[in-house]
Amino acid sequence: MKNNYDIAIIGGGIVGTATAMALCKKQGLSVLILESEERLAYHQSGHNSGVIHSGIYYKPGSLKAKLCTEGREALYDFCREHDIPYERCGKIIVATSEDQLEYLDTLMERGRANGMTDIERLDAEGVREREPHSAGIAGLFVPYTGIVDYIKIVEKYAEIIRGKGADIILNARVAAISRGNGRITLSTGKGDFQASHIINCAGLNTDRVARMAGLKPKLQIIPFRGEYYTIKPERRELVRNLIYPVPDPRFPFLGVHFTRRIDGQVEAGPNAVLALGRKAYKKTSFSFLEMANMAAYSGFWKMAKKYWKTGLDEYFRSWSKPAFVKELRKLLPDLKEDDIVEGGSGIRAQALEPDGSLVDDFRIVEAEDMIHVLNAPSPAATASITIGEYIAELAEKNFKL
Repeated sequence: MKNNYDIAIIGGGIVGTATAMALCKKQGLSVLILESEERLAYHQSGHNSGVIHSGIYYKPGSLKAKLCTEGREALYDFCREHDIPYERCGKIIVATSEDQLEYLDTLMERGRANGMTDIERLDAEGVREREPHSAGIAGLFVPYTGIVDYIKIVEKYAEIIRGKGADIILNARVAAISRGNGRITLSTGKGDFQASHIINCAGLNTDRVARMAGLKPKLQIIPFRGEYYTIKPERRELVRNLIYPVPDPRFPFLGVHFTRRIDGQVEAGPNAVLALGRKAYKKTSFSFLEMANMAAYSGFWKMAKKYWKTGLDEYFRSWSKPAFVKELRKLLPDLKEDDIVEGGSGIRAQALEPDGSLVDDFRIVEAEDMIHVLNAPSPAATASITIGEYIAELAEKNFKL
């Protein structure tokens, strides 16, 4: 096994593999991916809702807006080129009260500023023409949104990477990073690997890897668990495609919604519950060490002071199916408690500032011989191809490739 590379990428999720794919376009460059788990896309990339996001939510001019809108079309092209099943089905964003109408208009303006000229404003009748069982006094139809299986995307990225001669090593958690003789050494359970440069795409552990590498990231990853229900097959006709609420602009979460998946299932959710560990996929899962780390971070308490009531509401819905259904019925009044069963869950790596602010935009930081992707939540999967190309351009400049 080779142990000396030009670039080592830490993390085998969709951002890490997309970055490797972009770097492999450069001839003669040796690339390594180190993944801590037994397979690629083990965490966020393999636990998301499978939505190809349009980019309507993101502030024009932000990195998220640019990379998502460009990445969306790049991903559709990639799926067509490699025969990966997808559907450009569109979605509706539904306002259920008068106080949401102003922000609905803001979303339409943002979408058009981000190049989406075909967004359609709907009245109540238009909402029901698109989704006959949905409630709403107004809405937006966003035809750019789609659905896909992101695990299949990552598998194809990996196939391309290996075909270009790059190496992917699984079960290789990076335990230490050191420098010497102009090289960076990454110590793992599979041995030590040396590289001239590293790119940190470690997702849920990106802040820890950054600190291990000597960076002071000035933020901390706080894990939020999103829990889903699945609509029973005999009641899937309640949802044609995707139904979203008008989101609360204070948070980078989109609120509970309905998503038809590429395999035909229909999911309802997710909520956004503070997870008591970065791998706490179950309600009862927790890590004393990670809870202690959260409690020791001043930003956590500042966030908690601002949003404690919202957090308690989310916890209540997490443990109470009737409360979860009550929230879902705001969008879909015909939904009954017996129509849904518990589904899966995912963990979102949310970067938190020391002042308690939730980091909204992508945050990619350059350091000597290193690039750290410190915040890449949704829509990172949608934008993965353009994020990878963006990081590869940074690497070419920063690493003088």
